[in-house]
Amino acid sequence: MPTIDDLSQRLTDYLEPPQVQQVRRAYFYAEQAHDGQRRKSGEPYVTHPLAVASILAGMHMDHQSLMSAMLHDVIEDTDINYDGISSQFGQPVADIVDGVSKLTHLEFETRAEAQAENFQKMVLAMAEDIRVIIVKLADRLHNMRTLGAMPPVKQRRIARETLDIYSPVAARLGMRDLQVELEDLAFQAYHPMRARHIRRAVVKARGQRRDIISQIEQAIQTRLQMEGLSGVVTGREKHLYSIYKKMKTQRKAFVDIMDVFAFRIVTESVDDCYRILGAVHNLYKPVPGRFKDYIAIPKANGYQSLHTDLFGAKDITIEVQIRTREMDAVASQGIAEHSHYKMYGDSASAVGSYNRARKWVQGLLEMQQRAGDSMEFIDHVKKDLFPDEVYVFTPKGRILELPRGATPVDFAYAVHTDVGNSCVSCRINRRLAPLSQPLESGQTVEIVTTPRAQPNMAWLNFVVTGKARASIRHFLKNQQRHESVELGRRLLNQFLSNYGISIEQIDSAKLAQLLKEAELASLQDLLEDIGMGHRMAYVVARRLRPDGPSQETAEAPVEASGKPIAIKGAEGMVLQYAKCCQPIPGDAIIGHISTGKGLVVHRADCGNIGALRDDPEKCIYLEWSDSNQSEDYAVTLMIEVESQRGIIANLATAASAAGANLLKIDSGERQGQMCSVQMVVAVANRVHLARVIRKLRGLRSVLKITRP
Repeated sequence: MPTIDDLSQRLTDYLEPPQVQQVRRAYFYAEQAHDGQRRKSGEPYVTHPLAVASILAGMHMDHQSLMSAMLHDVIEDTDINYDGISSQFGQPVADIVDGVSKLTHLEFETRAEAQAENFQKMVLAMAEDIRVIIVKLADRLHNMRTLGAMPPVKQRRIARETLDIYSPVAARLGMRDLQVELEDLAFQAYHPMRARHIRRAVVKARGQRRDIISQIEQAIQTRLQMEGLSGVVTGREKHLYSIYKKMKTQRKAFVDIMDVFAFRIVTESVDDCYRILGAVHNLYKPVPGRFKDYIAIPKANGYQSLHTDLFGAKDITIEVQIRTREMDAVASQGIAEHSHYKMYGDSASAVGSYNRARKWVQGLLEMQQRAGDSMEFIDHVKKDLFPDEVYVFTPKGRILELPRGATPVDFAYAVHTDVGNSCVSCRINRRLAPLSQPLESGQTVEIVTTPRAQPNMAWLNFVVTGKARASIRHFLKNQQRHESVELGRRLLNQFLSNYGISIEQIDSAKLAQLLKEAELASLQDLLEDIGMGHRMAYVVARRLRPDGPSQETAEAPVEASGKPIAIKGAEGMVLQYAKCCQPIPGDAIIGHISTGKGLVVHRADCGNIGALRDDPEKCIYLEWSDSNQSEDYAVTLMIEVESQRGIIANLATAASAAGANLLKIDSGERQGQMCSVQMVVAVANRVHLARVIRKLRGLRSVLKITRP
């Protein structure tokens, strides 16, 4: 069992003596605080924080992180509070300890909502100081190493939680060594028999492959010496969970996965990386399309390396990774490597990894602010935790990293939220393309925007990034509220006008009383309720009418003196057109308040609204505004024609010649020489519709046209 003296000895390699002394003081403080407490294994509790600090020391973390590791359970499990730690060890250490303490209950046995709330706490704590999550990951790693002391049910729960949350977070922060160990330990706890079988197979295969691996290593090393290049060549082992995941997702047999031999070459400079790539391509033939340059275009977590696949002797496939020592360190430790290099002069790779991690955390914060609730937020985040990136270019040559399957809409929101919100179309490699088309690496994407555009709810069916999904939902939610408030204002003003007042003249005491009874916070909320149809404007107006003799005269139907509301036809989500009668500008119209939908517009002679027409609580008289000529409206026409060859084409041509957009055309059953055709056209108004009908009637085969 490691001791504080052993750890102190290791820390002297990279920390100053006063800093080592502070870490020792934190240990003795924790030892005293946890006095009498024991772990499930029976060991003194202080062995756990010491082991966590030891893991962080292996990453060369700074002394404040190590002190926080020593103290990370003190607030949670003892009587010592934040102020006590702050006064003894300073505010930065207390903040990290407090952040880690808030993440202690990130457990799956709690309700899903509680788990999602805790994940939000993790994001907020990470935003304050990213070292919080590094300490938490080290804490989880030691808990996984000692998981055997737990009952089997709890082992499986903790293992599942590790695979779902902690391992992907470690991967996203570039901490590959920690990620691999977490995954293998969790896999062994969650699927013990599968892990055992794969481990046996790996050991057996390793014995059979040893000679081939050493031959390939020697061949590559010899070629590098011939070219005058320096590099350390090592065989790379696949870890158990990686093998299992490939077998499961790619539906491959164990033999197919182990047939690939993996090697890593670590050298001194970026220039040497590319020269070594040329040397190995001369030694073995490269597999077409399998070369990836993550040095020029790093992964989202800061990972840098050259990847290539080669055809070796005897039909062996060889995977080779080529990177510098600095890149190798960052690939293993991710953002944890940043703190080590900080003391010796910043490393470009480490700082790049750290900056990307910070950018990701800031993106999570933005999503958290836009998400409607914690469950929606965690749903967005999970999509970002399992990325398989594609790299695309803006027209100016800037590179953007997006998850595989991302579309131009995801790209637009990655550039800027405002670009996404005003996106109308896109060009991929200078050609117009659908907004739903999945992007591929190397493409240049140009987004076409217009100020009047707004997100479409249908985009939620194909976007894959959490940021795009959260931004679209946030905009639509706000847009619906804005439109509901405006409609509610117009409706309430119309009914209040019958009492000779407007919203601005409402008695504040009456309004306050009504809001209190309705459990609403403000007038805006009341107007939103009216606009969405949850509350009747007629009833609200009666409650808010002024006191005095005028109220007796208002018992008559208020619509008699009310002026119809003018609609433009493009009010948005809270105004819909009835599918039964399909009203268009020029039709006499009436509005029906539908709960949760807002205002549904019918033609005044529509049979479906007949019973409600005289109910002022349910119906609103409407008229078309003069400024509604820019929209098109769908109209269904029933046409009886003489059955003859080419009639459908003739109808479509006639409608198009009249300036109508043909949306749908169906031919019904034939009855002798007669046939009925249903045609749906988009027109601007009744005048336009009359022109279309006149054009259709000009066809000799058309017998009758009716509009349902």
